[in-house]
Amino acid sequence: MATILVIDDEPGIRSTVRDILEDEGHSVIVAEDAVVGLEAMDAHGPDLAVLDIWLPRMGGLDALAEMKKRRPEMEVLVVSGHGTIDMAVRALKLGAFDFIEKPLSMDRLLTAARNALEIGELRRENRDLKRAASASTDFEPLIGSSPALAEVKALIDQAAPSDARILITGENGTGKELVARAIHAKGRRAGKPFIEVNCAAIPDTLLESELFGHEKGAFTDAVSRREGRFEAADGGTLFLDEVADLSLSAQAKVLRVLQEMRFERLGGEKTVSVDVRVIAATNKDIRAEIAAGRFREDLYFRLAVVPVHMPSLRERRGDVPELCRYFLAKAAAAGKPEREISSEGLAALSARNWPGNVRELANFIERLAVMSDERLVSAETVSRVMNEGSREKPEPLVAKRYGSLALSEARELFERDYLVQKLVECEYNVARAADASGIHPSGLHAKIKKFGIEQGK
Repeated sequence: MATILVIDDEPGIRSTVRDILEDEGHSVIVAEDAVVGLEAMDAHGPDLAVLDIWLPRMGGLDALAEMKKRRPEMEVLVVSGHGTIDMAVRALKLGAFDFIEKPLSMDRLLTAARNALEIGELRRENRDLKRAASASTDFEPLIGSSPALAEVKALIDQAAPSDARILITGENGTGKELVARAIHAKGRRAGKPFIEVNCAAIPDTLLESELFGHEKGAFTDAVSRREGRFEAADGGTLFLDEVADLSLSAQAKVLRVLQEMRFERLGGEKTVSVDVRVIAATNKDIRAEIAAGRFREDLYFRLAVVPVHMPSLRERRGDVPELCRYFLAKAAAAGKPEREISSEGLAALSARNWPGNVRELANFIERLAVMSDERLVSAETVSRVMNEGSREKPEPLVAKRYGSLALSEARELFERDYLVQKLVECEYNVARAADASGIHPSGLHAKIKKFGIEQGK
C-alpha cells in the first residue's frame, strides 16, 4: 500500500482522514501546516499528499508549487472549505490531481485517492520503462557450453535472485556487460532500469554530477536540475563498468553512497535516497591495483560480495564454433549473406588466440560473411581474410624499419609504433593505454597530438 501525507491545521480533520486512509491499508503521515508537511515529504517520500488550502505560515497553493518542484511525481489532492472556481483552476494549473471541497465526503476522498495513486503508479512504470529502453542495448545471450562458461552461468543463476553486489573481472571483449545484463534480467529487478556508467570515459571533474546529479546553478552550465545515474537506476541496477579507472577521490564518494544508499545532488542540500543494486566490472588485476595503492580495499570488499571472473576466449576455445555459428546467423539476420564455415575453418578459428576475445571474433565473423564468396567458407578463405585483416594493424617493430634512420628519428618512430600498439591493444581507450604504457593520460594525449596518431591508424 501507499504512503500518504495529510496536511491540515484542523486536528479533527487530520485524525478522521488518517483513520479512514489507514483502514484502507495505507501508511499515513500527518502535519499541522505546510512547513512541517514539506519536511515530512522530504523525509518520507510519500506517494500522495492531501493538502488544505488555508494554512498558517505558508498557504496551500504556495506549498503545492513547492511540492511539485521538489517531488513532481507525487500526486496532490487539494481540499478547501472556502474554495472558489478560480482557486480550483489555479490549483489544477499548479499540478494538483483533484480539488475537493469541505465538508469532506469520505467516499469522494477515497475515490480521488485511489485514482491518484493508480495514475501515479502508471506514470512511474512508464518512466521506468522509458529509462530502461533508453539505457539498454541489444541484449545478447552468453553463447557456449564449455566448463569455464558453465561455471559463470551457474554463478549468475545463483546470485541473480539476491541483491548482492557483484564484481565481474576479465579481459576486454570477454562479455562482462553481458554477464551484468544477465544477472539483472534473471533477478527481481528485471523490467526496472539497467543503467550503465563507463567510469573510464567520464572526466573526474564531471563524475560527481554524472553519478549523483546536480541542482540548477550548481556550476556554470547547470541551467536546470538533472538527476544522476544512481537516481536514474532507482529500483533497478547500476552497472559501473571499468570501475578500477575511478580516481581515489571518486572511489571515496562511491563508497559513501554504497554504505548509505543516499546522497545529495551537486549544489543541493536535499538528501536523495535510492534503492539500487550495484554491479561493477574491470579488466584490471584488482588485487594488484589495491597493492599499488590505486584502488581502495574497502571499496573492493563492498563491490565484490560475489566475485565473477569471465574467462578469456583462450580459456574456452571449445566455444568458438558455437560462437561463430551464432555470429553468422546474426549477420544474416542483419541482411548480410548467409554463410557457414567448414569444419577445417572452424578448427583454424579455434586455434587462434583472439587477444580481443569474443568482441574480436564477432567483428571477424562479420567481415568474413561479407568478404567470402563461398556459401560454405573454407579454411583457405578463413586464412585469407584473417591475413587481410592483419595488414590493417600497425607494422611490426622490425629492424629494417629503422636501419636507414638517424638515432633520434628511429627513437621517435619506435615510440610512435609502441604507442599505436598500446592504443590498439586497449581499443583506443587513452586512460587504459596510458596506464599500460606507464605514463600519465595527459602525457599520452600530448604524444598522440605530436605524432599525429588517429584512431584506427
